[in-house]
Amino acid sequence: MALTGRTALLAALGSIPIGIWGPSWTGILAVNGPLAIACACDFALAAPVRRLGLSRSGDASVRLSESADVTLTVTNPSGRPLRAHLRDAWPPSSWQSGTEVEASRHRLTVPAGERRRVTTRLRPTRRGDRQADRVTIRSYGPLGLFARQGSHKVPWTVRVLPPFTSRKHLPSKLARLRELDGRTSVLTRGAGTEFDSLREYVPGDDTRSIDWRATARQTTVAVRTWRPERDRHILLVLDTGRTSAGRVGDVPRLDASMDAALLLAALASRAGDRVDLLAYDRRVRALVQGRAAADVLPSLVNAMAGVEPELVETDARSLTATALRTAPRRSLIVLLTSLDTAPIEEGLLPVLPQLTQRHTILVASVADPHVAAMAAARGNPEAVYEAAAAAQAQTERHRTAEQLRRHGVTVVDATPDELAPALADAYLALKTAGRL
Repeated sequence: MALTGRTALLAALGSIPIGIWGPSWTGILAVNGPLAIACACDFALAAPVRRLGLSRSGDASVRLSESADVTLTVTNPSGRPLRAHLRDAWPPSSWQSGTEVEASRHRLTVPAGERRRVTTRLRPTRRGDRQADRVTIRSYGPLGLFARQGSHKVPWTVRVLPPFTSRKHLPSKLARLRELDGRTSVLTRGAGTEFDSLREYVPGDDTRSIDWRATARQTTVAVRTWRPERDRHILLVLDTGRTSAGRVGDVPRLDASMDAALLLAALASRAGDRVDLLAYDRRVRALVQGRAAADVLPSLVNAMAGVEPELVETDARSLTATALRTAPRRSLIVLLTSLDTAPIEEGLLPVLPQLTQRHTILVASVADPHVAAMAAARGNPEAVYEAAAAAQAQTERHRTAEQLRRHGVTVVDATPDELAPALADAYLALKTAGRL
């Protein structure tokens, strides 16, 4: 506990001629006894800090960019009223830049034997767990000349979840899914889909769908309707290696990949498919398996919250082996990774046949819209050089994607805003074609 009133006392005695000051506080107190007595009384009447009772309540989780309120209850068991300044310390990423001082500092008065609550509003800027640091309280006497100060550890953790901004696309994708599932008048047929029912033929129907036996039993031509197969297994694989740490705009590539994975998981679980998650670089960073449809999305969001990019090269061979163990039966494996030439050609391509011979593979990657803007720039020599560099980068990226397609891989390459709906469309296209 520290005494912070010495500065106030020096200010109060500032009018005393400098020659009167002695080498010790004894001389000072002798000069102005009433002021010294007032300071001593002020210190004595300040409520003790160590005996205060502190507890927390409030939000334990929050989506990134939203606010969380954590309430601190301060109980004053002493016989003196508490007049205090309080600082509720949290990691810097718990607030937006420049708002920490205003959000973390509070004034409060707690009468003797009572309790009061103060609320700290957090607005985190990064995913993951944010743990409360210490609570520092400065208790003042009635005159404000002296104060007692102390700190308390009051544990609390707020888990910052991915924002799931692509949720806005879910209604339109579910409408398309209902069309594929035969719940509307638009019915599709694809190889490997499941028989649903019979209906009357209408012009434009595929003649291969005519059920001749049913037609022979009635006076009209009957056609079979089909619905996409259900209960398929989808494994979402997040590459958390060094390429996922690259920022596109203000967001790491990994965060954009997570957003796309969440939209696909929400859509696939509604379609009756089973969804698992694997986050990997050189070891497993997160694994979600065997969740019921209603629990898939909360489980994925919670698992993704603490996953951060690792500045290591992803071990493609080990990732492939782990994915094969996680998905022992035929599945759709969605690999969210980079389309950079070196990691694909040196890492993924040599082991890709192990995946494609058993599973359907879809690779999704986050493209940088700034590269496209650079490629279109003209007007001065510097812009022309930038356009040439951007065009070369785009050519290499397209060549890498074509190499993957030649191995039977479906490739989705889109900007952060477009990746999630594009990935959902690719999933629906595979479902329509009966490739799951």
